[in-house]
Amino acid sequence: MRRFMVWTAILLLVWGCNTGDPAGKEAERKMTGGKTAMATATFAGGCFWCVESDLEKVPGVLKVVSGYAGGTGANPNYEDYAAKGHIEAVQVVYDPAKVTYAQLLDVFWRHIDPTDGGGQFVDRGPQYRSAIFYHDAEQKRIAESSKEQLAKSGRFSKPIATELIKFEKFYEAEAYHQDYYKKNPVRYNYYRWGSGRDEFLEKAWGAGRDEIPPRQDDSYRKPDDATLRKKLTKLQYEVTQKEGTEPPFKNEYHDLKQAGIYVDIVSGEPLFSSLDKYDSGTGWPSFTRPLEPGNIVEREDNTFFTRRTEVRSRQGDSHLGHVFPDGPKPTGLRYCMNSAALRFIPKEALEKEGYGRYLKLFPK
Repeated sequence: MRRFMVWTAILLLVWGCNTGDPAGKEAERKMTGGKTAMATATFAGGCFWCVESDLEKVPGVLKVVSGYAGGTGANPNYEDYAAKGHIEAVQVVYDPAKVTYAQLLDVFWRHIDPTDGGGQFVDRGPQYRSAIFYHDAEQKRIAESSKEQLAKSGRFSKPIATELIKFEKFYEAEAYHQDYYKKNPVRYNYYRWGSGRDEFLEKAWGAGRDEIPPRQDDSYRKPDDATLRKKLTKLQYEVTQKEGTEPPFKNEYHDLKQAGIYVDIVSGEPLFSSLDKYDSGTGWPSFTRPLEPGNIVEREDNTFFTRRTEVRSRQGDSHLGHVFPDGPKPTGLRYCMNSAALRFIPKEALEKEGYGRYLKLFPK
């Protein structure tokens, strides 16, 4: 940074899905062997030392890397990245079960000047402007909504200038730039103090700039009841809204073997992967674990004279099915779901449908 250094009978259905848990005992739900799919976000907010430092403090963020993005010239370095049209940026690897993309955006807004289109604070020029590099249609939709909300909030008197740019490629910066705030704390703190960044943020946000906003994701919303009745079939509505159960074996996905993911029919939030699907012999689609544990809610269910654990979606609040402790390794769990509560997205359609980040789960 050239900065300041110059810086179907109901009981039959219930017991069919309940097979393997006759005592109705609670199982220990420790995911012992699977890894939650990680996600990646890319932001630009001026000095990448500062943006890296701010975002690494967020719970659920696993790694932040400083680098260059947005230009056309290949293999940029610190001496020529600006000439090649790149922006100083950071790439964030995070666990979406612990922090959502929408939350990361809220944190990002609180640590930049989104009204400055000519750079950030003491660092001037297009290579220091702020930007959100969206990786797929889902991120683009969430980023557009987040930017619109900020504009309408009245927080700033000037228009929001931060650009939304389709992500193409990220080039990692030189090793001495990584974790600069840790390796060179005196120089970093001197630069940051002199840059005017914290003075601006304190005035714009106060102490609240370091708070993590509540978990929200505008891309997964439950429609109102009238919309649901139009959108869903009678069976889909009965299952998701009235805790119904579809017939075993006579449902859409119980024997589907195609590669892809399963999302909530109501909200679209990702729930399960074909990689964790297996034939349980019950006649319902069964999985050993969720694709996104953060999108799953479990509740005790004492209906029909037995104790079970109901599974619902977090944002859509849809009844999905139940989970039992009689599944195969590695988890020992059986997520017994209703096809009517799910929508299957084949791997070939993931990018088009806005779930492109899951493509890496499936071999080509």
